[in-house]
Amino acid sequence: MAINVSVVKTGSENSMSVIRRFSKRMQGAGIIRKMKKIRYHSRSQSKARRKVSALRRVEKREKTAERERMGLIQPKPMRGGRQ
Repeated sequence: MAINVSVVKTGSENSMSVIRRFSKRMQGAGIIRKMKKIRYHSRSQSKARRKVSALRRVEKREKTAERERMGLIQPKPMRGGRQ
């Protein structure tokens, strides 16, 4: 969906007022907001990357649990006051 915004310079109008009028029409059409949304939108991770990251978290959790069982590290207190 393309939205064209055009401004024509009238007789004795200076260039700064033409630029101002053009930018106002751009804002009114919502083009600036749409472009910022596209520019700053973060992409979602691919399925493979999510899987690798999940496996890494599981492996880290298992390694920590093993070290706690061996007594090498102190277990962290549970969050939320439950024990």
